[in-house]
Amino acid sequence: MNNMREVDVVVIGAGQAGLAGAYHLRRTGFEPERDFVVLDHAPAPGGAWQFRWPSLTYGKVHGMHALPGMELTDADPARPSVEVIAEYFAAYERAFDLRVRRPVDVKAVREGVDGRLLVETADGSDGTWSTRALINATGTWDRPFWPRYPGQETFRGRQLHTAQYPGPEEFAGLRVVVVGGGASGTQHLMELAPYAAATTWVTRRPPVFRDEPFTEDVGRAAVALVEERVRQGLPPKSVVSVTGLPLNDAIRQAIANGVLDRRPMFDRITPDGVDWNDGRHVDADVILWATGFRAAIDHLSPLKLREPGGGIRVEGTRAVADPRVHLVGYGPSASTIGANRAGRAAVRDIRRLLAGEPVAA
Repeated sequence: MNNMREVDVVVIGAGQAGLAGAYHLRRTGFEPERDFVVLDHAPAPGGAWQFRWPSLTYGKVHGMHALPGMELTDADPARPSVEVIAEYFAAYERAFDLRVRRPVDVKAVREGVDGRLLVETADGSDGTWSTRALINATGTWDRPFWPRYPGQETFRGRQLHTAQYPGPEEFAGLRVVVVGGGASGTQHLMELAPYAAATTWVTRRPPVFRDEPFTEDVGRAAVALVEERVRQGLPPKSVVSVTGLPLNDAIRQAIANGVLDRRPMFDRITPDGVDWNDGRHVDADVILWATGFRAAIDHLSPLKLREPGGGIRVEGTRAVADPRVHLVGYGPSASTIGANRAGRAAVRDIRRLLAGEPVAA
């Protein structure tokens, strides 16, 4: 039988969002293991960064913001981001004595007794935690989104998602179709170009490149659009999908070289490539789906937080349907700087809740 332990707060996930939440809990007087626990399914520190491809060097990382209370300094831009950020997160956990428990898979969060929540771990590996509040910081990496197209099962080549991308060397001499208009898709194309026999870029919508500086006002406007979706209970879109892609020198060169020559989305997949209804065909050995991720929140299903639109309605970080549950790194806070701010806001709200103070509806 699972052993049951009680704490005030459970944090699920130890990426940027989870560590930010844990830091603010620690800073405001919560003691790890006594008052709160951090459960992380990953085998080591580093959040989703530890699973990124080795050719994604720290210098190529888009908008990595330091965790609260400790800067990331003197990082070599030529080192793989998986190494730089994993080391930084590990040092951060030690510096603030966050005592992350790993690897722990959370299976479900359910209603408990006396107004508490029950956090159940898979196979009882870490028992069951009874908690008064929850910071859910599970991100998206565990839920890669795979679109479905006619003929997909007939393709004789290899299909993989960004989450499985091993780096460009493995595609030497192959014809690769890259699907997706976000930052990952463009990075894959630029990396693959010197190795692959041919690359073809397809997206559902024409990509939007942003030539103007990414000012604070632009960032606020983008976050506001994502916030509005989660207020309505719709699945969140990424901030990048709203802001567009930065038109830097590398992107300009790739456009000039024809590497970023976008085609509209194909209509079907054939055994040896992809087809469009107008008769065009491209031969392919590999289809690389750079099609993004969805929020990894299935373990919250027993709480019935989802709205008819498919998302969880959130005000700030608080689930409207259950003020005990805070989603950090979800929707508008799904960026490194957004996660830091959301961690602080969630802890502020939780302190009010635990003190018996009114929580806004």
